[in-house]
Amino acid sequence: MSKLQSLFRDTVLYGLSSIVGRFLNYMLVPLYTHTMTAESGNYGIVTNVYAWTALLMALLTFGFETTFFRFANKPGADVPKVLSMSLQVVGTLCAVFLIAVFVNIESIAAFLDYSKHPEFVTIMAVVVALDAVQSILFGYIRYKKRPLKFVGLKLLFIYMSIAMNLVAFLLLPRLHAQQPEAYSFFDPNNQAYYIFLINLVCTSSITVLLFPELSIYRPTADTRLLKEMLSYSWPLLLLGLAGILNLHADKIIYKWLVPGEAGETQLSIYGAVVKIAAIMAMLMQAFRFAYEPLVFDSGKDNKESKEYQAKAMKYFVAISLLAFLAVVFYMDILRYLIGRDYWEGLSVIPLVMLGEIFMGIYFNLSFWYKLNDETWWGAIFSFAACIVLFTVNILFVPKYGYMACGYASMLGYFTAMALSYIVGRRRSPIDYGIKNLLAYAALAAVLYLVSAQLPSGEENMWLRLGVNTILILIYLGYFIKKDIPLKQIPFVNRFFK
Repeated sequence: MSKLQSLFRDTVLYGLSSIVGRFLNYMLVPLYTHTMTAESGNYGIVTNVYAWTALLMALLTFGFETTFFRFANKPGADVPKVLSMSLQVVGTLCAVFLIAVFVNIESIAAFLDYSKHPEFVTIMAVVVALDAVQSILFGYIRYKKRPLKFVGLKLLFIYMSIAMNLVAFLLLPRLHAQQPEAYSFFDPNNQAYYIFLINLVCTSSITVLLFPELSIYRPTADTRLLKEMLSYSWPLLLLGLAGILNLHADKIIYKWLVPGEAGETQLSIYGAVVKIAAIMAMLMQAFRFAYEPLVFDSGKDNKESKEYQAKAMKYFVAISLLAFLAVVFYMDILRYLIGRDYWEGLSVIPLVMLGEIFMGIYFNLSFWYKLNDETWWGAIFSFAACIVLFTVNILFVPKYGYMACGYASMLGYFTAMALSYIVGRRRSPIDYGIKNLLAYAALAAVLYLVSAQLPSGEENMWLRLGVNTILILIYLGYFIKKDIPLKQIPFVNRFFK
């Protein structure tokens, strides 16, 4: 198999596993939101805790997943030693972290406002520590070019999680209602606990299945290698932290900005409705898996590489705006994916999706500094976005609630996008065809405004869906006429002969 064929196969496998995994996890949202009321605050607790785990994951891995790849692929590298050093650093960080959590559990639980449920903190602390170690082991699997094992373990985790969630949220509540004494161990009002417990069981199971890779570890005292790896990893840590904060900072600080039950209820609603915008995240993931290897393989000074980037930007913007319109225009249908208790938060979805589009454009713009080995620019842009996000959230969430989170996300990513474009024009100019991109944005904006004028209410739902379908077809017609050469598409081109 040629190198290109191998790259394509692995990209498809890793990409599909990620997208399928995201989709299957996404399908748990209807289960949660139809069995947990917004007022219970359980989904808000889940949203808040998982935001913290994402931040902790970035800290505990310390950029060593990428660092392992970099050093394992150096000429003459001692791969087992590189793997062992990576595991040694991450494992030490995780051990120190767990000791600190267990010793100070009461203080930490009080700080996070979980004094009544410190078990939430202990369970997820173990989960994030295991996940951090797993990230290195999964990196080794990818290095050894074993995508089938990588995909198999990732999907096994998801299937186990789904099966256990179905038991915890559908079967056990019914059995408890019918025979409360026989199932007294089950607490139907503490649903967040079962989500965390299921995560712990599934993560522990996958860790056991990774023992063959873990057995390669050998203690190493190579201080030179350690210094070199730490020197490479700490900028990645900063960049990763900035990215995580842009994604999850609002969910972390929300309970402090809006304390009490009101905050938990609002966070439950916000955490649920933004899941509907996950289509944009899945689109970004698929685009990244397919596009990133292509650009890096083309080289930084290659004219062809810049042409690829310009074309990719055009199609990304066009397709992202199409996805945005599809989600917004068919909200009357998509809203049934979550419980009615959460519908009041649907108005924040357009803002969140616009933020995702800006993030995607920023990703496209990021290659100029990646190809020039100037990744510190990415840290500057990302932290600038963080400042905007934190400022807007702190100033406006107490008054406007989760709508301010939507605006903060949108403005934060817009800041990173704008800065990257402005600096990139000077350091590595690329003709992205801005007029063409703005034409797509203007058309999408006009169609969105037309749709917004349609009458509301259940009685007018079919009218809205019909008109919105026509609006979608108008956008598609423009896209096809403008930038899709039908004569070059297999099977379609025969009609032009």
